[in-house]
Amino acid sequence: MLAATLINPMLPTLKLTDSVSTALDWMNDYHTQQLVVADDDVYKGIVSEAILLDAADDTLSLTDMIRQHQDVYATEDQHVYELLRLINQYGLKVVPIVGEDGLLSGTILVSELLERFADVLGVQEKGAVLVLKIAERDYSLSEVSRLIESNGTKVISSYYASTATYENPDDARLTLKLNRTNINPIVATLERFGYAIEEAHANDPVESIDQERLDMLMRYLAT
Repeated sequence: MLAATLINPMLPTLKLTDSVSTALDWMNDYHTQQLVVADDDVYKGIVSEAILLDAADDTLSLTDMIRQHQDVYATEDQHVYELLRLINQYGLKVVPIVGEDGLLSGTILVSELLERFADVLGVQEKGAVLVLKIAERDYSLSEVSRLIESNGTKVISSYYASTATYENPDDARLTLKLNRTNINPIVATLERFGYAIEEAHANDPVESIDQERLDMLMRYLAT
């Protein structure tokens, strides 16, 4: 999923000559707290609702207002994972996309990006979520998938993240979305091969880990 495919062609681009009131009206119309500003298709930054609302006069042009993130943008060929990094790092509600010619190609609305990304990850599909605590040196998605598939189950999506600390330099977590809810056989197989199940979320009861862990919800896919 590349940036160019996520551009919303209906989302307006503000001009430096636009007024504060125009910008606020468009933000209200498109349900966003930020919009991109350009001058002759050259990206000039992002204006935010919170800053515009503090303007002494809403007839002021955006030339006179603080514009943020003038050096923050994505290119058309960047992957959604790189976009998520920018969104998280800078707290973006919109992502400006710049083409090879250096001109603004368009804008991605973050709320729409997250909806599309959630669909790709299979969030809307019924199925269990497993979180494995795993040493980085032992990480093998193909091996874990083989064990899961031996129980007639597929991995819809996966997410691997290192949680290493000074005390535990080899610590990591592997989150798996599966295509079934009855995961007792899968948990048993993984534990038999030495994998530690840290969390498990399913509609059917899971018998081999603490109930307290069952009650914890994995939120990362919805953020």
